[in-house]
Amino acid sequence: MAVRPIRLFGDPVLRAPSAPIEVVDDGVRSLVRDLLDTVEPAGRAGVAAPQIGVGLRAFSYNIDGDIGYVLNPVLVEVAGEPVLTGEGCLSVPGLWHDTPRYPWAKVVGTDLDGNEVVLEGEGLLAQALQHETDHLDGMLYLQRLEPAARKVAMREVRESSWF
Repeated sequence: MAVRPIRLFGDPVLRAPSAPIEVVDDGVRSLVRDLLDTVEPAGRAGVAAPQIGVGLRAFSYNIDGDIGYVLNPVLVEVAGEPVLTGEGCLSVPGLWHDTPRYPWAKVVGTDLDGNEVVLEGEGLLAQALQHETDHLDGMLYLQRLEPAARKVAMREVRESSWF
């Protein structure tokens, strides 16, 4: 029930694959509340649990005012050819790079009651689904950049005031 601080590039929790949520308990319910509170501020399309320091498979989203969450999400389907799409990340503040993303994506997971959650769509939703599931697999969008762009991005990280 709080907007949690975002972990930044270099924090080991961002590079480790997240563990599945086996049991929904008070800790998981509190995590979901924090994810929802943390994604609510303007300009945030998604927040994955590792970004707030929790190595569990969960993320929240805020797409066009539709705010929600999913537990144990799996990216089950993508469609189309990857397109370079402008992308940033709360864990890499101030950077914005064209990242190859599929134009359509589908994630399947569950809610706190164990009901199936299916999120699918195109545009910003597709991008967010791919971005947030990457976080749960220990991957930042910088790792998806083409080699020349990644070299530039890593220089920008090293030169940033927050690194």
